[in-house]
Amino acid sequence: MIGLTKAAAKKIKSIIDSKPPESKPVGVKAAVRGGGCSGFTYLLEFLSEHDDSLRMFDSHEVSVYVDAKSFLYLMGTEIDYVDELNASGFKFNNPSAKRTCGCGESFSV
Repeated sequence: MIGLTKAAAKKIKSIIDSKPPESKPVGVKAAVRGGGCSGFTYLLEFLSEHDDSLRMFDSHEVSVYVDAKSFLYLMGTEIDYVDELNASGFKFNNPSAKRTCGCGESFSV
C-alpha cells in the first residue's frame, strides 16, 4: 500500500479544489523514474482521468495511482507534505530506500 499523511491529503485536496470543474484531476499518480544522483527519483503528478492499468489506493479521501513497476519500489511508502522555513513540498518516506542523496530528491534500493 501507498498512503498519504493528513497534511499531504489536505494539500492535494486544496490544489484539486482550486482547479476549474472541467479540468479537475481524479487523483495523483506516484511513480519512480531512473535518474538523480542516487539512481531513482520520485514523481508525483495529477491524473486527469481514471486509468485501469494503474493500481489505485484511497488515502484520506484522495485517490493515489501507481504503475506496476513503480509499485515495486514504493510499497509501504508514505507521502507527506512539509511546510517549513527552509523547504516546503511533498516528501516520500520510503522504507525500501537504502540510500538517499543529500537533497532527498533521489534514492537507491
